[in-house]
Amino acid sequence: MGKHIFYEESGQFKVAEVVQENGATFLVNTQHGKRAKIKSNHVFLSFDEDAAQFLQNATTIAAGIDIDLLWEAVGSEAEFTAEEAATEYFGNQFSQVEQAAILIALHAVPVYFYRKGKGAFKAAPADILQQALAAIERKKQQEAQINTWVEQLLAGTLPDEIAADAKLILHAPDKQSLTYKAVAKAADQKKTSPFALLRSVGAVPSLPEYFLDGFLLTQFPKGLDKDDYPLPVIPDLPIADESVQAFSIDDLDTTEVDDATSLQDLPNGNKLLGLHIAVPSLAIQPESPLEKRVFEHQSTVYYPGGKITMLPSSWIKAFSLDEGKLRPAISLYLEVNPQFEIVRTETKLEAIHVVNNLRIQNIEQAFLPEQPRSSVEAFPHHHAMNWMYDFAIARMKVRGKYDPDRQPVYDYNIELDENEHVQIKVRERGAPIDTLVSELMIYANSTWAEMLHDAKLAGLFRVQPTGRVRMSTQSEPHIGLGVQHYAWFSSPLRRGADYVNQKQLISLLEPDTEPRFAPQDSMLFAVLRDFELTYNAYSEFQRQMEAYWSLIYIQQEGIQELTGQLIRDDLVRIEGLPLMGRVNGVPVDAMPKSRMKIAITGIDLVQISISLNYVNALMPLTNEKT
Repeated sequence: MGKHIFYEESGQFKVAEVVQENGATFLVNTQHGKRAKIKSNHVFLSFDEDAAQFLQNATTIAAGIDIDLLWEAVGSEAEFTAEEAATEYFGNQFSQVEQAAILIALHAVPVYFYRKGKGAFKAAPADILQQALAAIERKKQQEAQINTWVEQLLAGTLPDEIAADAKLILHAPDKQSLTYKAVAKAADQKKTSPFALLRSVGAVPSLPEYFLDGFLLTQFPKGLDKDDYPLPVIPDLPIADESVQAFSIDDLDTTEVDDATSLQDLPNGNKLLGLHIAVPSLAIQPESPLEKRVFEHQSTVYYPGGKITMLPSSWIKAFSLDEGKLRPAISLYLEVNPQFEIVRTETKLEAIHVVNNLRIQNIEQAFLPEQPRSSVEAFPHHHAMNWMYDFAIARMKVRGKYDPDRQPVYDYNIELDENEHVQIKVRERGAPIDTLVSELMIYANSTWAEMLHDAKLAGLFRVQPTGRVRMSTQSEPHIGLGVQHYAWFSSPLRRGADYVNQKQLISLLEPDTEPRFAPQDSMLFAVLRDFELTYNAYSEFQRQMEAYWSLIYIQQEGIQELTGQLIRDDLVRIEGLPLMGRVNGVPVDAMPKSRMKIAITGIDLVQISISLNYVNALMPLTNEKT
């Protein structure tokens, strides 16, 4: 029988038949019949026995070695060799097979024995060994726990621990957590996704809740606070004259009433138009917990079926311009002559009487200012609103934005009942009420932005000197609106940018009040960045949820075909729904804004997507531009 060697390769012990020895290397035939070169420093033993039997015997003996006894036998601070370990364990007359077994055993338990070179080792210190063994035991227990959860998941049962972590596993997974590892392992074994697996065992109660959970974990990782803020201390303000009968115009579901208007006849034949904006900024102190909340939330979040308010409910209640209440406000008064020219303006802080909260749904059908007008009011402040509409049209003309032939744009309101039955109500944006309100707010916002600019105060301005609209801490023209200065002031109950700008404006109205932010304030730049990112994320979530409920509506109503208007390429805006989709088969020569009929071929609620095929072209709507 020829000569054989016992050697290590890639962390494994092997045997081979020696064909030729060349000093630093052995030329061998491996157990698998391949010719190979083995370096001498990888070889531990040479022997003449049957190679396969030698390795099998060594492996069997190694498996029976008492590792704790071996560690005690060689345990010291000094290094030792495999031969010395074999002597301590087997006695002086150990065999080559036993020496090989000792080598296999020493290599197999690195927590007990540290390698110090070829055939040399050192026993792990007792305290470190105990820690390592405890860690190994912990890992065994963890693996056992993971496997138990995997078995439960595969059997269709939801373990309590995984139920508690389900939101994090789905939306912000810690891939080192035991619960995530169990879900990932079970999903892999079932050849499905973690989402599908968790949904199958009831960890995803409903898709709307699933989408909301993901949004909240992303935007509010610390969770939503409990709104337990101290009630605001409202400073004393001069009370507006009783002739200022302020009223607001909002949707039925509006609970944060930011703005109101008033109108008075002056003895000289002019009108005094009042624009009144809620002013919570008066009571919010710099660096207070409430200001931190404003900068964390940045805006109220709106989505079908719910909202998350920027301000606590107690503060909204204190500052919302609610009917029958005396409320603090920043008021902009405009004296307007019969030609709708603004003769003078004045801004003041005051308390105003709010006499009515008008709701658009209740008055819109009766508000027809473009038709012949009656001397009888159909609702409170009807005549005042007719005049305000005429003033708004005049202001649009001044801005160069009056276009009676504009293409219609629609707003959608999605309503859900307790059974999640969907109703989608459509309103044309730019209806007379919208024109009235938007023009008054544009004027207030541009006027106050100009005041900040003239006073060289920083703010969060909306600018569009060219290209797209963006935010800036310095004022520039807004060509889209046709104004030289523009910033948001008119929604301070709902938007963080308005809070910042109001604080700056208050410093002009109250001489003893310092501006909240100095020019080039690094914190202001941070607030601007955070506001843009957060506001865009909120808007995207709102669009996502509107698209989801649109798909539910399509299924609910059994709709098979839709009409849409081409935006570009194959992207189409669906008519009558807040929904866009990509359409297969759109003719290459189809022009943007062209209308088409499209067939629904599939809906994926989890991905919030719809599959659409082009059917045929449609004629333009009669009131569209051709």
